[in-house]
Amino acid sequence: MKRSKKEDGAAEERMKAKPAKEPEAPILYEDPPDKLSSKDGKEANLKITSWNVDGLRAWVKKKGLDWVREEAPDILCLQETKCAEKSLPADITSMTEYPHKYWATAEDNQGYSGVAMLCKNKPIKVTYGIGKEEHDKEGRVITAEFPNYFLVTAYIPNAGKGLVRLDYRKTWDEDFKAYLSDLDKQKPLILCGDLNVAHQEIDLKNPKGNKKNAGFTPEEREGFSQLLASGFVDSFRELYPEQQYAYTFWTYMMNARGKNVGWRLDYFVLSSALLPGLCDSKIRSKAMGSDHCPITLLLAT
Repeated sequence: MKRSKKEDGAAEERMKAKPAKEPEAPILYEDPPDKLSSKDGKEANLKITSWNVDGLRAWVKKKGLDWVREEAPDILCLQETKCAEKSLPADITSMTEYPHKYWATAEDNQGYSGVAMLCKNKPIKVTYGIGKEEHDKEGRVITAEFPNYFLVTAYIPNAGKGLVRLDYRKTWDEDFKAYLSDLDKQKPLILCGDLNVAHQEIDLKNPKGNKKNAGFTPEEREGFSQLLASGFVDSFRELYPEQQYAYTFWTYMMNARGKNVGWRLDYFVLSSALLPGLCDSKIRSKAMGSDHCPITLLLAT
């Protein structure tokens, strides 16, 4: 049946008048109030913050230290500093709040990788790397011994675009697990840093589309599962097993952070022996200055 021009015109007007579908509002993560005591009532007496700063000098210019002073952790661990020790900004080397500062950088490329640990109290001993030359030349690990625990900060190797370093990453995971297990036999440990893996589907926004991408391959996820199975606990998931949309990294592209299209790559992993003192494991998602946000652990030691 043929429609008149009038009918066609009316239909066209209806189509024009139909409102465009509104984009869905992003679901953001709201960091709940800090829990300052453990399940059995012990009060937190240790506060550690970890942050992948994606370039220390740029992060300092973006006022990252202002946030640190407000957070006021006892120990500050940084990853991906990308800065030779001789080029460290005076703003951070002169911080009187943290008289004990430790730096590790990549031997061959000091604008790559790198970790740091800043402490209010002096550790008993500090070591660098995990005792294997093939891993230690990239400046990825600092270990500090304290009276009741070891603290390890790490920037775990990325499997890379096209997974070019996946085999290396698998070797790293095995060797790093052995290193942590040896420490754990001496005294319990806290591992913090950018571990470059989203462990479960809940830990990233788009799991289906990322199963062949670095950080979410079956091999990397299995490596983390094996670490946990050897006597360690993911502190955030221990406290918040079903919390969705809690991410610590967002690419700078496509307004990913504004849309909360992210990954949880930064962790506090604890020896099982420290679990009774776990008070809280925080994701400070509103703190800006890097493509990662800081995370903070509250522990009764």
